Amino acid sequence: MLHWLRRLVSAVEPELPDVPDEQWERIEARLPWVDFLDPADRPRLRELARQFIASKEFHGAHDTVLTDDMLLEIALQACVPVLNLGLDWYDDWVGVVVYPGDFVVPRRVTDDAGVVHEYEDTLVGEAWEGGPVLLSWQPESLAADGINVVIHEFAHKLDMRNGEPDGLPPLHAGMSVQRWASVWSTAYERFCADVDAGVDTGIDEYAAESPAEFFAVMSECFFEIPDLIQQAWPDLYEQLARFYRLDPAPRARTLFPPDAA
Repeated sequence: MLHWLRRLVSAVEPELPDVPDEQWERIEARLPWVDFLDPADRPRLRELARQFIASKEFHGAHDTVLTDDMLLEIALQACVPVLNLGLDWYDDWVGVVVYPGDFVVPRRVTDDAGVVHEYEDTLVGEAWEGGPVLLSWQPESLAADGINVVIHEFAHKLDMRNGEPDGLPPLHAGMSVQRWASVWSTAYERFCADVDAGVDTGIDEYAAESPAEFFAVMSECFFEIPDLIQQAWPDLYEQLARFYRLDPAPRARTLFPPDAA
């Protein structure tokens, strides 16, 4: 055991955790998308994950006991979106709260008529602007292709770098806001129309909830099922590749050829 949690609590400047190769390999075996990265990127992702663990505060909700493996798995997933952006994209918040499965968040909204509605929302994850990331720890049996709660919520965090999440994160120099808006709005309208028509897109229908959720879901898919995104949504894939500065589809096709059966 690495006892990272104890060091995080007791050390003013916690050291980076030491992780044996066997442990990295065991955790990465549960994350197939890691193989879509260039082999040279894997050591950098591991190092970023170590820095992430040392720089964030982790809390287990409802008596959840956080193990070293859990921290590693969360950190690897959280860091892949910023692999080529830098950990400073996460520097405006510190907390990660892990729940033992789905959790309930109370909501209070006022409609256009001024009527206040209170209800409870059951979630698997949520990112708070300027606050923590809430995650549910789901059994592996519930995992599905293209679904990644951790990447989803951390994509929201990137979107929040310039205000409330709206599907437009801060773009890099050389990227066009007009091009981004055109590609994403066209894709979002098409996706919503497909969902309304009952078309099986292979993508979580939750993406139709809002432009912000569309960006977060498509970010999950970009890392989890990049070949599908590039084939079905080439302009969207190109924008995601430019934003994340990664191109996982070619290796995904090599490892899992479309005609393989």
